[in-house]
Amino acid sequence: MVVDWSGRDADWLSVWEAVERGLAAVEGLETEEIALEDALGRVLAEDVVSPINQPPWDNSAMDGYATRAGDVEGASADAPVRLTVVDDIPAGGFPSRSIGPGEAAKIMTGAPTPGGADGVVRVEHTDAGDDVVTITEDGDAGRNIRRKGEDLREGETALEAGLAIGPAAMGVLAIVGRARVPVTRRPVVAILSNGDELVDLDDFDQVKAGRKIVNSNSYSLLGAVAAMGCAPRLLGIARDDPADIRAKLEAGLDADVLITSAGAAVGEHDRVKDVLDDLGYELDFWRVRMRPGSPASLGRIPRSGRRPLFVWGLPGNPVSALATFMVLVRPALRRMQGRARVHNAVFPVVAKERIPSKPDKAHFQRVILEPGDPVPLARPTGAQGSGILTSMTKADALFVVPEGRSGVEPGARGVAMALGASDEAATSYGLPGPE
Repeated sequence: MVVDWSGRDADWLSVWEAVERGLAAVEGLETEEIALEDALGRVLAEDVVSPINQPPWDNSAMDGYATRAGDVEGASADAPVRLTVVDDIPAGGFPSRSIGPGEAAKIMTGAPTPGGADGVVRVEHTDAGDDVVTITEDGDAGRNIRRKGEDLREGETALEAGLAIGPAAMGVLAIVGRARVPVTRRPVVAILSNGDELVDLDDFDQVKAGRKIVNSNSYSLLGAVAAMGCAPRLLGIARDDPADIRAKLEAGLDADVLITSAGAAVGEHDRVKDVLDDLGYELDFWRVRMRPGSPASLGRIPRSGRRPLFVWGLPGNPVSALATFMVLVRPALRRMQGRARVHNAVFPVVAKERIPSKPDKAHFQRVILEPGDPVPLARPTGAQGSGILTSMTKADALFVVPEGRSGVEPGARGVAMALGASDEAATSYGLPGPE
């Protein structure tokens, strides 16, 4: 995909437009083949077609007796039915014969059902007889058989390209015999923090002494990148010095994506932006109408013979950095992973307490969810300052307040954006527009 980056409005975009421009800029990466046991969380690169019927034969869904419905109907404790047991079919075994009228076959779960049988009576509804079985209920007549191919038919698409592989998909891949799995290469995401005020964990004594601030953004962003199946690479802290900034940036130029936090508010004279410009940086946008996190930017550095390096500039405040990553960057990284579903999932909620906001921006307020009928209740985690990182650890979701609203009153409906495992569950972004 080639995007024309010239002549585009760069400033003060809506959240929706910023998300869409991030998606339009990127495409899926190359594919590779990996072992099935390593496939969890990776993204399937091609459709997987089943070479077999699954199940391969009609089989029992219960431990019990394979029977003919006409023999079982009407059975009760007062009027039991007695059938001759003509076969015993263990799991892993096969029938030795078909059954006829008045006959039954003892059978275990998963074993192939014999010809003539159209149901399996569970053992609890019998006396568990070996030669003759007494049946005291008829509720299983014509039931409890898993039919050949009811899960998958030979030649049917078992899994579609773009699926993020979870535990169930791993089982399906095993069912269809895929010991090796074609997946999209993991995007390599380089992460750089900026600022003379920052130190890393090995200098934490300076934080305790009140002289410096610990670099938390690198670790929050590393976790966010790794959680969605990408490959993070920490570049450390760039000091407010062009030579140090350039050295740190150059260490990430071979990545697929570069994320900087702080120092890249490109509407001002910023050292990070100046160095990026020296490296051939092309700007797409640099501010978004969202809170927290409006000074978020996207650009690229062209590279000869390969894909451009996409550069996301995120704010320096800890909550702002993480929120802009989740709202803006995650969809673009999903697109690079080749996922079919790229947008953040949203779901309906009702405000339990007032959710504050101002009408000039879309707000993403940290909320705790509580059971509600018919949808969850949402209440703020507490103070919503962009430096209160612990609020993100308490939050179940981000309550989305669209532009044009001055807060959401208790009892009002809204939508929340998932933060956890279901982050890619929606097929569309679903954010409400300005009011």
